[in-house]
Amino acid sequence: MPITTCIFDAYGTLFDVAAAAREAAAEPGREAFGEHWPRVATDWRLKQLQYTWLRAVAGAHTDFWEVTRNGLDWALENAGLDRDPELRERLLQLYWELSAYPEVPHMLAELKDQGMNTAILSNGSPDMLDGAVRSAGIGALLDDVLSVESVGIFKPAAAVYDLVLKRFNCAPENVLFVSSNGWDAACATGFGFTTAWVNRAGEPIDRLPWTPQLVLNDLTGIPQETHR
Repeated sequence: MPITTCIFDAYGTLFDVAAAAREAAAEPGREAFGEHWPRVATDWRLKQLQYTWLRAVAGAHTDFWEVTRNGLDWALENAGLDRDPELRERLLQLYWELSAYPEVPHMLAELKDQGMNTAILSNGSPDMLDGAVRSAGIGALLDDVLSVESVGIFKPAAAVYDLVLKRFNCAPENVLFVSSNGWDAACATGFGFTTAWVNRAGEPIDRLPWTPQLVLNDLTGIPQETHR
């Protein structure tokens, strides 16, 4: 069946999750943070994801902003920076203004020119996603922004992926699902989507029952992959 709908994970896929720490480190007066920001960014993202999985398994759902704050607090304490509340607040502020990867606007525009449905499917809360989309200026290139908050559980729960089918009234085979998280792309494969893993870091494939059909270095080639 033809691909009619392209769905994107948000954080790490369209939006650069390391941008908040990197931009904070470049600000005047934060030279000391320069040596710490890569570790903080990595730990922040890892704990953010781990907390979504743990909350999903434990049935203890909360919104993604709470998970994001919890992950940052862990990362700052791990780096010995937990006594700098001003830095914490600045990092959280910047998270609402994450940069999109450079290829994102043109890639989405190409998809729209092809007549594709385009949307975000994310763990992010609606207000966070709205802020990121507006900051990146890509709202006009998306047909919808779908949040897990409507089902009250984080990815990779099947109920999350099913939001796409309900919104676009399509079959799984009509969907190309794109994520920078290997586990997300793999589980979406298990759900029945055609999947592309954007493996920017060159990581090994996760050992799961499913694997992504496509592995790409960035998002540039996504419009061409819809015609496979």
